[in-house]
Amino acid sequence: MESQYIDLLHHILRHGRERESRNGVVKSMFGATLECDLADGFPLLTTKKMFWRGIVEELSWFLRGSTNVQELRDKKVHIWDGNSATRNYDAGPVYGFQWRHFGAEYTDCHADYTGKGHDQIASIIHLLKTDPHSRRMVLSAWCPAQQEQMCLPPCHVMYQFYVEHDERVSCMMTQRSADVFLGLPFNIASTALLTQLIAENVGREPGRLLIQVGDAHVYQEHYSACQEQMVRAIMPLPTIRVLNKSEDLRFLAKDVVLQNYKSHGRLKAPMKA
Repeated sequence: MESQYIDLLHHILRHGRERESRNGVVKSMFGATLECDLADGFPLLTTKKMFWRGIVEELSWFLRGSTNVQELRDKKVHIWDGNSATRNYDAGPVYGFQWRHFGAEYTDCHADYTGKGHDQIASIIHLLKTDPHSRRMVLSAWCPAQQEQMCLPPCHVMYQFYVEHDERVSCMMTQRSADVFLGLPFNIASTALLTQLIAENVGREPGRLLIQVGDAHVYQEHYSACQEQMVRAIMPLPTIRVLNKSEDLRFLAKDVVLQNYKSHGRLKAPMKA
């Protein structure tokens, strides 16, 4: 997948149309697909050093159903600060809330939503165990009725899970909008981890990972960092091991072990809130 990702950077910088966006000038294109087999290794980019701890802590935060950004800040993960600082670090009914409590009324990030709304994660696990050929194993974060309460509407809006002929669990993630330099590598790794967690939860192996992107864009401030990344050699992929598996997929970051990760150095670029 990393070679496909580098090709996407090349394509956007060469053929993307420059346009004004909500938060800056970008080069943009519509429609991109990336695919890999998770048996070949964990798709964490090697052409730049990735913030692995942040990826794991954020997914753990989602799967807890939390929307309290202070929980991430307490762990020195600041990827949500820019979008939530003016709201006292209340992200609103974003990913985790929709995953665990879809349809529930949202008040604030401190309320107890236990038993409220629909737990989509639990439903997908149930279907994988009882009806593995179901076409309804869909996880959605897109809730138009609550977008005004969110600090940012979800970018990765839908995940569909599928049991392959070899009994492995594959996932296709649909992303309406992708900051290709900063955000998309994070989203690829997070989706791969979610797929592995779900597959192992139901006693299966992870299969293929497909990422479909609508608006794929690179911010003007990221152009030079992209140019540097594109000339770096791709290294062998790492693997991950999950310890202390839970029935409901809630996990601690320390329970996910990254193995044999080698990469080039970090490439810094401003995050556009």
